[in-house]
Amino acid sequence: MIKFSSEDCGICHKMAFYDQKVTEELGLQFIDCKMQDLATYRKYRKILLTQYPDKADMGWPTYLICDSPESEEFKILGEVKGGHPKGEFRNRLQEVLAETN
Repeated sequence: MIKFSSEDCGICHKMAFYDQKVTEELGLQFIDCKMQDLATYRKYRKILLTQYPDKADMGWPTYLICDSPESEEFKILGEVKGGHPKGEFRNRLQEVLAETN
């Protein structure tokens, strides 16, 4: 899972207290991609732009669940957008994972 966020975003900062832990508890790898980290952003920008070509409808933060994010044949399996309490975040992730199986 790739988290697209901004260092200037308060909701992104709040989510950082538990998003990686919840993601890893559900058996996913967590990639933190802050827009200000240009090297990481360049690496994963193609995935973000596939889902949001003009970035207009993305949330802060946007979590994209991907298969093979490091390869050219990556596949976006689902997403969770915006800030959520820890339990709701876990539930939304579980719903996405259930849809992909």
